[in-house]
Amino acid sequence: MALPISYLFVPGNRPERFDKALASAAGAVIIDLEDAVAPADKAAARSALAHWLSTHDEARARLCVRINDCRSADFRADLDCLAALDLHRLMLPKAESADDLMAVIARLGTDIQVIPLIETARGVQQLMQIAAAPCVQRLAFGTLDYAADLELSGDPRGLLYPASQIAIASRCAGIGTPIAGVTAALQDPAALAEDIALARACGFGAKLCIHPAQLEPTHSAFRPSADELAWAQRVIAAASDSKGAVQLDGKMIDPPVLRKAQAIVDRASL
Repeated sequence: MALPISYLFVPGNRPERFDKALASAAGAVIIDLEDAVAPADKAAARSALAHWLSTHDEARARLCVRINDCRSADFRADLDCLAALDLHRLMLPKAESADDLMAVIARLGTDIQVIPLIETARGVQQLMQIAAAPCVQRLAFGTLDYAADLELSGDPRGLLYPASQIAIASRCAGIGTPIAGVTAALQDPAALAEDIALARACGFGAKLCIHPAQLEPTHSAFRPSADELAWAQRVIAAASDSKGAVQLDGKMIDPPVLRKAQAIVDRASL
């Protein structure tokens, strides 16, 4: 199953925005019960989600819910809400161990898809265990919280190590490519492009978005260019037409090159 390129956040206490988010080009819509909702409004947000979903059953295929972390006062109530609504896709913030995932599974069972959000040094330290835990679909990198946890200067080089480790852990666990963090600068296309370039350089395959205007640039950046796709199609065609060693444009087509070409073709179809 092809995984989304874009994940659009919408605050859980703003149900009037749910339809607009669903009508957007986002690959997935994340109803946020965590950071976007004040503590006093969290119960109302859960009720709003339940009420809206009662008349929008078709939304389930694209819907994900970011619950509160397992050390918060709202964690159990969020899980109870998802169980009652029979929702099977969630984002777990501040994931720091495989035990955090098991706490979710203990309440919701194994018929769920979890996106652990890596936002702390402890989460990075436990990446391999988190990525390999049951029901994990792919990882996401909470860059803003991570930068705050480590008191980073704002230089993007500070994100290179954890981003690379997240991509490596994802590959080793055989799960989907990870999701890059949000770009808070809504009116700065250059900042968005820089964030995506860093994510792509580290092996990420999708991005968290906080405004519909970020969707089209995200899709364009993560999908291959016309030149990349044409090259990949030529490589695959040359390999399929030959029974032995293959050369294209004076270069040998070996298995890694063929795998890269196939990955580009697959990414173009998302």
